Amino acid sequence: MNKNRLEAFSDGVLAIIITIMVLEFKVPNDTTFESVVKLSHKFLSYILSFIYVGIYWNNHHHMMQTVKHVNGAILWANLHLLFWLSLIPFTTAWIGEHHFAAFPMMLYGVILLMNAIAYFILQRVILKHHGKDSVLSKAIGEDYKGKASIVFYIIAVLSSKYYTEISGALYILVALIWLVPDKRIEKILNDDN
Repeated sequence: MNKNRLEAFSDGVLAIIITIMVLEFKVPNDTTFESVVKLSHKFLSYILSFIYVGIYWNNHHHMMQTVKHVNGAILWANLHLLFWLSLIPFTTAWIGEHHFAAFPMMLYGVILLMNAIAYFILQRVILKHHGKDSVLSKAIGEDYKGKASIVFYIIAVLSSKYYTEISGALYILVALIWLVPDKRIEKILNDDN
């Protein structure tokens, strides 16, 4: 089965997710600087979530470059990832609306954790389909960033009840880890050509 439809559908869903997040912003009723400052929590949560969705889009794109063809398991694993990504706008709005309160921050972390697990599952399903000698297998190696991200999310979720600042810092840390350009897949693809 050709991978193009999977990529096009995924790109469309991710574009909608970003659009939904920005639509959560309501125009202030007045025209003062203070009215914009009141939106700062919403804006900060939007920035972080936009970065996360962008990271997933970028990594999904790179991973799909290694895929020659897809099967039903890959399609379902991809839908599983898209499901968890589609919940980001809800938790983004919630943490922004309630100024990074404990339970919304915990649920935000749970959603980020589930996204990381879903991405890991998609990666494993692709590896199973394409084999241990595949381009993706060579590129990801031990996947320390992926494993560390899951550990940081678990710590953030557990600490959110008492230390939302630590949770927020860990969510930002994971985003920063993934913002550093990951050239593994590009390097392997270029070496093969």
